[in-house]
Amino acid sequence: MKLRTKIHLYSSVLFALLFLTTNLIVYIVFSTMTLQQQQSRVESQTNKTADNMRQSSVDTPAADLLRAYVPIEGMIRMVRETGSNTLLVTSADQQQLAQRPVKYMEERTAEIITYEQQRYVFVSVPVIWNDGQVVDIQITESLRQTEEYLRALRIVLLIVTGLAMIPVFLSGHVLGRIIIRPIAAITATMRDIRRSGQFQRLTMPPASSDELYEMSATFNSMMDLLESNYDKQKQFVSNASHELRTPLTIIESYASLLKRRGRDRPDLFEESVEAIHSEAIRMKEMTEQLLMLARHEEQWNLTLEPVNLLEQAQQLVREFDTAYHRRIEMRLDPELEKQPELLVIQTDAGKLRQMMFILLDNARKYSSDDIIIELTVEHLLPPSGSAGKTQNTAAIPSNRCIKIIDHGIGIPAADLDKVFDRFYRVDEARVRQDTGGSGLGLTLARRIAEALGASIRLESTAGQGTSAILSLPETSAPLPSFSANSN
Repeated sequence: MKLRTKIHLYSSVLFALLFLTTNLIVYIVFSTMTLQQQQSRVESQTNKTADNMRQSSVDTPAADLLRAYVPIEGMIRMVRETGSNTLLVTSADQQQLAQRPVKYMEERTAEIITYEQQRYVFVSVPVIWNDGQVVDIQITESLRQTEEYLRALRIVLLIVTGLAMIPVFLSGHVLGRIIIRPIAAITATMRDIRRSGQFQRLTMPPASSDELYEMSATFNSMMDLLESNYDKQKQFVSNASHELRTPLTIIESYASLLKRRGRDRPDLFEESVEAIHSEAIRMKEMTEQLLMLARHEEQWNLTLEPVNLLEQAQQLVREFDTAYHRRIEMRLDPELEKQPELLVIQTDAGKLRQMMFILLDNARKYSSDDIIIELTVEHLLPPSGSAGKTQNTAAIPSNRCIKIIDHGIGIPAADLDKVFDRFYRVDEARVRQDTGGSGLGLTLARRIAEALGASIRLESTAGQGTSAILSLPETSAPLPSFSANSN
């Protein structure tokens, strides 16, 4: 059974039960109140009749009094204490009541009885007669007319229930369609995606807080994530096949050369081993960068901890001096010299180090002169107050800036925004072996900066050099991490 049919069936049955229960309660309450009113009316009428008969019993025979007060549909009877000498008068259509057994009742009685499948109100009132004896004046009145009213009420309620079920049935059908529509749209969209191979989105209704809107929004978000993952997968495969082909070709060529001539020529052996080792290292680094770029930032395990920027920079300076014999000059903003505690921020030390290494490595590759690392404070709001007045800079929101300055070939202004694209190289004529790298470094650095809540910008003049400016907040806001480790 389809979900729409289930909703239609369940809603119709539920409303039908609700209507029937409501009408049943209405009928029971109304019938009970009506019978109670009839019983009260007959009881009051019997009391009044008994009083009138007692007052008129001196002048009028009892039989005449009974004929005068007989109900239209019923019987009136006078019963003495001994149960004998009973007088009764019945209406023309209630002759069968005369056969009802006689019973003397010492107390006032009022009840609804059933006799020969008909319902009556029976009232018995004790009265002191003119001869001093106590007699019962008993009136039995038919409820036929009331029963007919109640029967008509039952018919009306059944008809109303039947008529009410028509819009209920239709509304159940409409409700089922309304609820199923977004599900059907999702199903149709998924079929189109499977048939066409293209990612599609649901058409979103006006903003709402109901679950159907949330389901559509969640589906679209899921499709965005799937498309992003699919694009990353295609990009990774494309990048890997494109970039790994060159080092693999070089390694294969030198390995073949070694296989043919390596044993006879020691100089060729050294050259081949060095080339294979260099290409293997570059291929390993590039593979790690490709894998990291293929992940979502949510999959990076970012660990916040207090990090001293000066210590991180000094450690990198020592490593570059040892590895590349390049002199790197450290410069410290006067404000940071006065307040060294400003050098400590909350961030991920590993990711910060990786980002600074990429920027320093670019400066090393494209410059032969000394490199400068400058640590400064970037105030987000201008100091306020009168001129000459000492400013409380600690109260002003600020970022810590790491500037890596080189005096190399520089970057033309038209290419500044493009250098963050994957595999983009400013000088296409430059041979990879001259500079190394794969064109992924700045792309990865920007991704890391975004994950840390930081920003990277470049200031450059062609032929004069480049400044890479890394702006770090006092406290990074990492994305939620899951299982992958980017280190």
